[in-house]
Amino acid sequence: MKLTELSQWNIGKTDPLIIAGPCSAETEEQLYDTVKAVKEQGVTLMRAGVWKPRTRPNTFEGVGQEALQWIQDIKKDLNVQFSTEVANAMHVEEALHYGIDVLWVGARSTVSPFIVQEIADALRGCDVPVLVKNPINPDLALWMGALERLNQAGVTKLGAIHRGFSTYQKTRFRNVPMWQLPIEMKRQLPGLPMICDPSHIMGKREDIAEASQIAMDLNFEGLIIETHRDPEQAWSDARQQVTPHSLGEIIRNLRIRQASSEDIEYITHLEELRTQIDHSDREMIELLANRLDLVAQIGVWKKKNNVAAFLLDRWNRVFESRKEWAKEAALRERFVVDLFNLLHVESIRKQTEVMDNTSDESETESGLRVKS
Repeated sequence: MKLTELSQWNIGKTDPLIIAGPCSAETEEQLYDTVKAVKEQGVTLMRAGVWKPRTRPNTFEGVGQEALQWIQDIKKDLNVQFSTEVANAMHVEEALHYGIDVLWVGARSTVSPFIVQEIADALRGCDVPVLVKNPINPDLALWMGALERLNQAGVTKLGAIHRGFSTYQKTRFRNVPMWQLPIEMKRQLPGLPMICDPSHIMGKREDIAEASQIAMDLNFEGLIIETHRDPEQAWSDARQQVTPHSLGEIIRNLRIRQASSEDIEYITHLEELRTQIDHSDREMIELLANRLDLVAQIGVWKKKNNVAAFLLDRWNRVFESRKEWAKEAALRERFVVDLFNLLHVESIRKQTEVMDNTSDESETESGLRVKS
């Protein structure tokens, strides 16, 4: 994928990149006041929703084209840049006509290759930066596919926005971050700028600073934070917007980490510890292989005695005991639960494979000979 470095985009004046502004452009006065106050905090790249994709009809869906005229006037008056969401070719055409500096593709659009392709075709030949939010569900291939479609249309100023993922579980997040997915995206596309959207991840203004710092700790290139002159009166997403003053505090309190260090002691100790981790990982792989071999042997015995692969009582005992062992080892329970759920799925797969494929002739009298 051919990408232009973020430093060559000529947007914003902060490092890391900060994008801030209201969820929606509601009135010209509201937008002007918010942008003016945000700029006073040192931010020059604004955000504002012009077209708002809402879950249900008859709710505020954005002002539309009229807001683009407000933005054009405010850009000239306050000497700032603007970003907004586009969801079809018409949005792209109008946004470019009014001089929008950065476009983004929303989470609801990223899920549809048809929509992304329409946007990509409309951008063919344009040099505008485009950010792509992750799809609503945790699908890395779909996220990468949207970026690839835009890149194939000639867009090289490409970035990703991590805004978290929907889940049926009740959590403290509005959208669960699943940090491992943007990390994997950065691994596969190391030249791709990753911007964090802590507003949509947390859903509550008092938690935005926490998610912002985590993003910095993970070496993200920037943040996009919903900011409103009077968040409680916002027409959309009131709960997750901060005041310009709070935005300034969040920015000033960020601890920016270095990508590396030249300190010899640091380099030496890091290499020693990484060597130990490599050794531990190899031991874990060998232990997992041994555990699955035992699982396969159980599968042989279950087949020989016509017993089902999944036994709920046994799994409940395993599940509860491992949580206790985790507590004794000072390991986080959620981590161990997730780990053993994954291991259990693989164990069931292994047992059913053995029970389906092991012929009676391949079993010895003890029943311990297994076809792997």
